[in-house]
Amino acid sequence: MKRSLLLPALILISLSPACGQATAPPADAEIPAETNADATAAPAGPQVGDKIGESEAEQAAKDSSVAAAAAEAMREQEEINARGVTEIGWEDLMPEGEEERLQKMYAAQMATLYSIQEGSAADTATQIGSFNTVDTYDGKKIRMPGYTVPFSYDAKAEISEFLLVPYFGACIHAPPPPPNQTIFVRTEDPILLKDLPQAVWIEGTLHAEKQTSDLADAAYIIDLTRVEKYEY
Repeated sequence: MKRSLLLPALILISLSPACGQATAPPADAEIPAETNADATAAPAGPQVGDKIGESEAEQAAKDSSVAAAAAEAMREQEEINARGVTEIGWEDLMPEGEEERLQKMYAAQMATLYSIQEGSAADTATQIGSFNTVDTYDGKKIRMPGYTVPFSYDAKAEISEFLLVPYFGACIHAPPPPPNQTIFVRTEDPILLKDLPQAVWIEGTLHAEKQTSDLADAAYIIDLTRVEKYEY
């Protein structure tokens, strides 16, 4: 048994180089290709040219949705134009230079409030501003967004008069906006008011006309013809 193991061992020793002596490959020998696993492994993370983000199907669906929304917006705008209505914003109701005057009024009001004892009866921010209006839209059919502030409800939560303001909470949780940023809305057919925090689109004929109320004074009046939910 020992002999059978001894002979192969002797042969192996005779073929091995001397201790400490390097064996150089022949000059014409082929150098083996790199076999390191790290050299052939796929690189971690995205590389230049890799597709990142949505797939083609997802991008196509997104493009289709955007196109559909644009088509719907165009259709709605055509309907608005057909009704002879001009869409405006709150800034369109303020005459030139009104914003600068308003800032000075607010600064004066804050200076007065700072001089009043906190918690006293006089420590209340009241409506400030002016009744200065823009004649451009007086008597015109307009459309604009805003929040409703009802004076009261009937048993069915229907209202025929309310204020339209540019931000939620005005006249209730916060001081009223200036009169020329407050609109008194009236309608012959009462509307159902479901949700105060929900902004609405208001359509009707705008009048540059003063209207006072316990909640706030308004520099404009709208005779309502249409109201719809404002989609964010």
